[in-house]
Amino acid sequence: MAGQAQFKLRAFCHLDRIQPQFAAFVGKIASGAPPVEGESTLYVEMVPGIWVYRIVDRVLKAVDVQPSAQMVEREFGMLAVHAFSQANVLRAGEVVLEALDLSIEDRLAPRIVSEHIITNIHPSQAQVLNRDNGGTMIEGGQTLLVMECEPAAYINLAANEAEKAAQVSLNHLSSVGVFGRIWMSGSESEIMAARNAAVNAISSVTGRPAA
Repeated sequence: MAGQAQFKLRAFCHLDRIQPQFAAFVGKIASGAPPVEGESTLYVEMVPGIWVYRIVDRVLKAVDVQPSAQMVEREFGMLAVHAFSQANVLRAGEVVLEALDLSIEDRLAPRIVSEHIITNIHPSQAQVLNRDNGGTMIEGGQTLLVMECEPAAYINLAANEAEKAAQVSLNHLSSVGVFGRIWMSGSESEIMAARNAAVNAISSVTGRPAA
């Protein structure tokens, strides 16, 4: 497949073991086979986006994994596959890289674009947020974390690692487009622990700097 297009790898994001809230949220919005708690999953963003369909076809014919997403968002293509076998998911990643004739270090290094912590959130603002809330409802008086990162796929890593680290509620997750975004709510101390875990997860991912 190499040589037929000039591929760029925006994101290559592996989650070793997805957490209960993350799995439930993704299962709700998945366009394909919904993942479940405890599975391993891989998210890939690539350019040209339209090639994502051929890449998914190649992966599914080579490895025993299930697709939860394949989509084209303007110029980006995004795919997600999952399985209980982490080895199979990692092999799926190898198949993707082989097809694109790229290495994992060709991916963009993610960066946090913005983050906000709002303590003692007003009940009226909580209600407005809950209108667009796909996860646990936000209650007045809680602390709210809003975080955005680029490329968007890495917000999945941030959300999953935050859930591992703290007793917080996942309220909103958007991982398609230019920026990924999460909302999480809970006590101030738990939100700070979640925030630190998310930042550390994003910071740990290597790759090429954004142009």
